[in-house]
Amino acid sequence: MLHHLTRQWLNGMVGAALFTGVLSTAAYAEQTPPAMPESVEQTPFSSEREAVIWRQDELKDLERLLRQLRFDLVNNQDAQGAAPRLAELQERATQANLLPAFIAGTHGPGSDAKPDIWEEWDEFAAGFTDLEQKVATLVEAAEQEDYRAATRAFSEVGLSCRSCHRAYRYD
Repeated sequence: MLHHLTRQWLNGMVGAALFTGVLSTAAYAEQTPPAMPESVEQTPFSSEREAVIWRQDELKDLERLLRQLRFDLVNNQDAQGAAPRLAELQERATQANLLPAFIAGTHGPGSDAKPDIWEEWDEFAAGFTDLEQKVATLVEAAEQEDYRAATRAFSEVGLSCRSCHRAYRYD
């Protein structure tokens, strides 16, 4: 339910931003990172704890999704079977989906997040831009049924995830 509400809220926010012209082509081209949510009121969550739990669950779900995609694309070379999961990955592994759950100061007990996230917000957010680009490359390779390129792209997606985890997550 929360996942659906979060997605619904985000879709509304993106639609409103596009409608009012807040997201200009120039801003998109520069890859300006979204503003850090300073409080829970700037997010679809009812509490900071809810945001922490949601982001942990969402990232674990993405990890499971990547394991399934490895099986589909690398092991079975089945791009057609992978298509729905690739679309889901492309929708969920984004700044728009994940960054609202990183409310300023939501580290500490119960969170695996390092405070460096908020101290280095632009770099942290840029990691999601990098991830989005690598996922797009993976999707393109799969659509072309180029399994060698898909395997390389899949590795690049994994490297993007691991580099962010090393920098911003306690093990």
